[in-house]
Amino acid sequence: MIILFAYAFISNVALALVPHEPVVVWYGSRIGALSTAVVATAGTVLASWVDHRVFIPLITRATRDRELPRLVSGLMRLFNRAPFAVIAISGLTPLPFFPFKALAFAAHYPLTPYLAAVAVGRLPRYFLLAWLGAAIHVPFWALGALFLLLAVPSLRLLGRRRPLPAQGA
Repeated sequence: MIILFAYAFISNVALALVPHEPVVVWYGSRIGALSTAVVATAGTVLASWVDHRVFIPLITRATRDRELPRLVSGLMRLFNRAPFAVIAISGLTPLPFFPFKALAFAAHYPLTPYLAAVAVGRLPRYFLLAWLGAAIHVPFWALGALFLLLAVPSLRLLGRRRPLPAQGA
């Protein structure tokens, strides 16, 4: 279970580059849906705590004395109408979580409700994924293929070359 906790942390901290879904499904078939969901949620909440502590100060410094673009200001207004619900629902869905995480940090959403919303959203998601693994017993090769498929966007980001700055003559 320590490995699951550590993997849940790694796959959710910052802009994580590895998918958590196949691992949660696999553990669900090994240790049960509830145990998997609770341990994976705990690792995710710890990752969220680290993110909150690191990124709010970074975003604050980066945006100090700057006006936010209109799109960001508009999204933050929408987010601030129901921040807990936005974080919880986005954690439950298969949508990428990082845009909602960034909104929470930019809005300086407080730590305790942020962590609670992450847990409220992720626990049922992890339970459903783990239950799937326990109910269907997905073959390891299929989970491996799913892992690679879900990792493709991250691998593309890592493989993207950045142009070198032009040298002045």
